[in-house]
Amino acid sequence: MTSPRTVIVAGAGIGGLTVSLALARNGFRVIVLEQAERLQDTGAGIQLSPNAARVLIDLGLGDRLRPHVVAPAAVRVLNAKSGREIVRIPLGDIAAHRYGAPYWIIHRGDLQAVLSAAVAQELDISVKLGMRMEDFVTHPKGVTVSARGAAAAWNEHGHALIAADGLWSVSRARLGFREPPRFSGRTAWRALVPATEVLPEFREPLIHLWLGPDAHLVHYPVKGGEVINIVVITADDWNAEGWSEPASRVDLLPRLTAARWAQQAQALVRLPEAWLKWALFDRRPLMTWSQGAAALLGDAAHPMLPFLAQGGAMAIEDAVVAAQCLARMPNDAAAALKSYAAIRRGRTRKVQRQASRNGQHYHLKGVSAMLRNAAMGVIGGQRLLGHYDWLYDWRPPAALSIT
Repeated sequence: MTSPRTVIVAGAGIGGLTVSLALARNGFRVIVLEQAERLQDTGAGIQLSPNAARVLIDLGLGDRLRPHVVAPAAVRVLNAKSGREIVRIPLGDIAAHRYGAPYWIIHRGDLQAVLSAAVAQELDISVKLGMRMEDFVTHPKGVTVSARGAAAAWNEHGHALIAADGLWSVSRARLGFREPPRFSGRTAWRALVPATEVLPEFREPLIHLWLGPDAHLVHYPVKGGEVINIVVITADDWNAEGWSEPASRVDLLPRLTAARWAQQAQALVRLPEAWLKWALFDRRPLMTWSQGAAALLGDAAHPMLPFLAQGGAMAIEDAVVAAQCLARMPNDAAAALKSYAAIRRGRTRKVQRQASRNGQHYHLKGVSAMLRNAAMGVIGGQRLLGHYDWLYDWRPPAALSIT
């Protein structure tokens, strides 16, 4: 029989591993259920803005992360057709001083590896791979979870369940929210290339954001600057479910024509022969993410489009708040998780809205695009950064500090 202080976590992605570490730091035993047979070093780049980097550093992961990260000096916003810089939004030392934490970019696989290594060193965390959660039942004494692996079924009682099982969450449906994810009408294409193959200006520690009609391009260095992460998002009607599938530059290049995209951008996109693509989905915001001693976290609760680069950051924020609410109310998991959802709901809803709005602004064309570019230039990078103070300056509520 498990300890009454045992929390079961469904999903070993960024959110699931972070909440497991935060729970262990607060005296809980944790069982993590992950349907994959092994945790793979896959994925593309991810931006760890100060609100997320702060949490990871406070969890003791700063020294482990630093060999893998790049601290971009700025976001360089470019006109896709002309290649001219529209505005440069400062990051680097300016952002670190302004927000008290760095802005980092990292390969998702490196972040996953650091989190996995930290989890493996925690005696109070047990990870069960190849184990898919099938159902759960909440009751006055906690929650009972049923899962199945290759060999047998598994049932366990726990103090609480944190469901971090992603966009296609089984747990979300089990809580009664069965509306399927909504296709956004866009597809994301991602690839990695060695930094030595790109133009010298693209090796610099910068996030490049190219704005074009019905498409935009983002690229930046990862793996300590050795590899360039490239993401192109285009309007599309392809809406296959799942994380990603193989694609080719032959499929992508006709979407970025010479009439609309500068030579430098086209040359960059021609470099990778193999791409991965995935259809972009989101969901409507929920009024509540918890039911008794079970709650959703990350994309299971609030999936969002990637136009604010905050999907992973929101899961990381969720993790520390969920852990601290459970620690603050150790004898009432249902009340703790209800408090967690109430604290997080307004912020994540605002981020979802802003991400969706950015997606519309990024893909403008014609006169609308010209006006957008002119306005960004007039406002200037420093003031544009200030528009995100509400996002990047976030800290866990004072009563919910990590230590």
